[in-house]
Amino acid sequence: MISNKLTNQLIEKVLTTSKIIAMVGISFPKDEKNSRIIKRRPSIIVMEYLKEFGYKVIPVNPNSAGKKINGEHVYEKLEDIPTPVDIVNVFRPSKETPEIAKQAVKIKAKTLWLQFGIDNLEAKKIVEIAEINYIANKCIKQEYQKSFLKISPVFPVLQ
Repeated sequence: MISNKLTNQLIEKVLTTSKIIAMVGISFPKDEKNSRIIKRRPSIIVMEYLKEFGYKVIPVNPNSAGKKINGEHVYEKLEDIPTPVDIVNVFRPSKETPEIAKQAVKIKAKTLWLQFGIDNLEAKKIVEIAEINYIANKCIKQEYQKSFLKISPVFPVLQ
């Protein structure tokens, strides 16, 4: 129980003190036929939600670099973002997170946040050595709702 309490305190601190989020792995509609499906993807829903609550969300996706998602310029990699980043929020498979963790350290992000279902011990070690917060297997949108709106949705990314 103490561990959960500390984790909840860390999450609230991170969400209160952070305003710029780089979202790695956000999806981009490739054509008009698929755009309705893409708009329902968790990464798009989470991005829109966080923007509504005042966060600046910067999409990162090498396949969509130079395009815009929800009005925001898409960057190929974290290092390309011209402004400091508070949170690196990850929508990629766990096996890819060590490399993302190294990039998060390089850009001096304050937190590496791995979405629900994503966790990696090597990524955790990389960021903790650099004194960067590590939050894994948690939906940033759901955690915002629990901490500040005092609601706990059944489907975290869809509510």
